[in-house]
Amino acid sequence: MNDPRPALTDRAAPRQIGANRLSLRQVKLGALTVFVTVLVSLASLTSAWTLADLRVYDYFSTFGRPALPADGPVIVAIDEPSMTEIGSQWPWPRALHARLIAALREAGARAIAFDIVFAEPAAAENDAALATALGPDVVLAGDQSLIETPQAEQFVRTEPLPLFTERGAKVGIASVHLSGDGTLRQVPTYPDGFALTLAGVAGRKPAAPPEDALIQSFGPPRTFPTFSYYQALDPPNFLPEGVFRDRVVIVGLSLQNAPSIAGGGIDAFATSDTVHSRSLVAGAEIQATIYDNLVHRLFVRQAGAGIAIPATVFAALAAAFAVFKATSWKTLGAGTLALALMIVGSYALLRLGHLFVSPIGPALAFFGVAVGQAGLDYAEERRRRRAITRAFSQYLSPTLVERLAQDSSHLKLGGERRTLTILFCDIRGFTTIAEDMKDDPEGLTALVNRLLTPLSDAVLNQGGTIDKYIGDCLMAFWNAPLDDPDHALHAVTAALDMLAALSRVNAELEAEARAVGGVPRRLRIGIGINTGECIVGNMGSARRFDYSALGDAVNLASRLEGASKHYGIPLLLGERTAALAASKYAIAELDRISVKGRSAVSPVFTVAENVTAVALARHRAYLEAKYRGEITVDDGLFDELKTALPSLARYYESERGRLVQ
Repeated sequence: MNDPRPALTDRAAPRQIGANRLSLRQVKLGALTVFVTVLVSLASLTSAWTLADLRVYDYFSTFGRPALPADGPVIVAIDEPSMTEIGSQWPWPRALHARLIAALREAGARAIAFDIVFAEPAAAENDAALATALGPDVVLAGDQSLIETPQAEQFVRTEPLPLFTERGAKVGIASVHLSGDGTLRQVPTYPDGFALTLAGVAGRKPAAPPEDALIQSFGPPRTFPTFSYYQALDPPNFLPEGVFRDRVVIVGLSLQNAPSIAGGGIDAFATSDTVHSRSLVAGAEIQATIYDNLVHRLFVRQAGAGIAIPATVFAALAAAFAVFKATSWKTLGAGTLALALMIVGSYALLRLGHLFVSPIGPALAFFGVAVGQAGLDYAEERRRRRAITRAFSQYLSPTLVERLAQDSSHLKLGGERRTLTILFCDIRGFTTIAEDMKDDPEGLTALVNRLLTPLSDAVLNQGGTIDKYIGDCLMAFWNAPLDDPDHALHAVTAALDMLAALSRVNAELEAEARAVGGVPRRLRIGIGINTGECIVGNMGSARRFDYSALGDAVNLASRLEGASKHYGIPLLLGERTAALAASKYAIAELDRISVKGRSAVSPVFTVAENVTAVALARHRAYLEAKYRGEITVDDGLFDELKTALPSLARYYESERGRLVQ
């Protein structure tokens, strides 16, 4: 009969299969790397992605940021205290601004800038007073905005009155650009920007910012030295001496000390620092920040696609290299290390090179490739496990199937020395049954399978490994491939479950025969169990092998199964099995015999169910007398023993028959 179990076709076949699989894995990994790189690169061009990058910039730029330059601007705030002292009606008379300019000049200010647009005429005497006070050391704010209509887009530029610029005052565009989330991060690039113009007036040489340059903030609101407007009108009486000497002064609205996001504010903006302070920064302080960014070259260049996309490609290739051979728990560690390196590298570029390369794209590319490949490997592992499980689950115990699924390297020749408990089970009188059913081979097969199925289940339910089926015989063992400290107990329990299953099958056969008026067929089995050292492993040839056990203990188990016919007892145990099972079951010795192929005398045992200690003692007394040759035919003795030990009744019947002969 051909063995239907799966077999490896050649010893070199596993290596060839592995090589092909590795090659296919490389192709999949390459395709995954290209796919992730393209996907992340395209996604990085979207506005939502840009805002995410800028949010990362907010956190990076406010961690370990540079200190405020010592020679930076000073703020004169049009604030609530000034409204109280001067008057709450805004705008104030422009003659008041003329007084402020005079006071600041007298205090030694290097340059004065008004973050206020004087585009509309006011009272003539006030405009004249302001115009008289203006000069080339003063910068006035202008505004430039884009008006979009369904018909067209139009830039509208608003500048101070010619009356003021004719006196030598400079004009700087104070307009700023907000990101899509309403946060001010970008350095204005107007050639006549407010801060740029102010720096020129102050005699500094600012750097021209590149497109998309990002502002480096210095802190929350009121980080710059700030004084109230009314105090600046009379510095000698309200302020320490020299606070304005040789300093750049920016005058602007600051009506709330630290306006919140929820409350809003006039001429106040969210900045990178808002992620921490949750407050808005006044426009005058924004201009001071831009001034220091330009003068001290602290602004940060934002990496364009020419840098960001190669960084993404590099991260994807690094991930492919990390998972080139396999993915495991180490992949998580490598991913964590890679993420840390990307964050540290991005931060180092920001601080040392004033270049912001967002780590989001590279990080997602790395994890996209690594996690994607891990998913593919997991799917392949599941497929391989299912294939192994389908191939071997009908022949091996679930524990062995799981072990093979976890590590297919066990599919090789070789063995190990272990102490096993081996069980043989045979259907009694099978030759006669086969002869009776020679005209019904399908029925014979169904009958054998009907019995072997519950017998096999009994073995597997107790953690045994079914070695093989030899016609109508079943071989199984315990304590391999996985350790089982109670292997003898589990084998004996399985044998008793097999006998119980036999009784159920016989009851079903009897009921079915009676239903059709037939003669019931009664099946019998014999079981032999022995414990001892064996060699267990994959036995066979390089082309075909089985997981099996070899050794003297296996042979004795087989002999015990055959000897059970002589004693009329369906279950015989070897000496070591009996000793190990005695902790749970009542064990009775039956005889001391010599089995074929062994020179030593071997005691044989069985399980005596439902007997008392007194009955077992009576049985031992019988055996001692038997070994001394003192037993004679005594029907009363055997009837007494059969009554005391009902599970050994057939044994005593055979004993009486032996003595009669």
